Amino acid sequence: MQGNLVLLGMFVAAITVAQPAVAGDQKLGEKVFRKCKSCHLVGEGAKHKIGPQLNGLFGRAAGSIDGYKFSKAMLAKSGDGLVWTDETLAAFLTAPKKYVPGTKMAFPGLKKPADIENLNAYLRNFPEIGSN
Repeated sequence: MQGNLVLLGMFVAAITVAQPAVAGDQKLGEKVFRKCKSCHLVGEGAKHKIGPQLNGLFGRAAGSIDGYKFSKAMLAKSGDGLVWTDETLAAFLTAPKKYVPGTKMAFPGLKKPADIENLNAYLRNFPEIGSN
């Protein structure tokens, strides 16, 4: 949590601002990401490979990153309002072809919820395109 000071008339009050809790272990998530590296990159200078680079994934509309040709199925999901959050990414990563029938992603999915949680924690290290 982060404390901020707010001046209220003659009084100074400390206000606690809740920060979003990030579940998962980033180090374990980095190990899970090894399964993704053949198709996806993250970090400084990440570029698209077989799949799109994943910097800045959370909060982004599905199928919306420039320079990558998404499947019609993923673009349709984007048009339906799919935005990548911990929950939507977990659902996708559990069974990609079930969650987005017609996706180009060939990976069959992650079966352990802890792996998905850890992977999400790791991917949050890369909040913006070109981040390190």
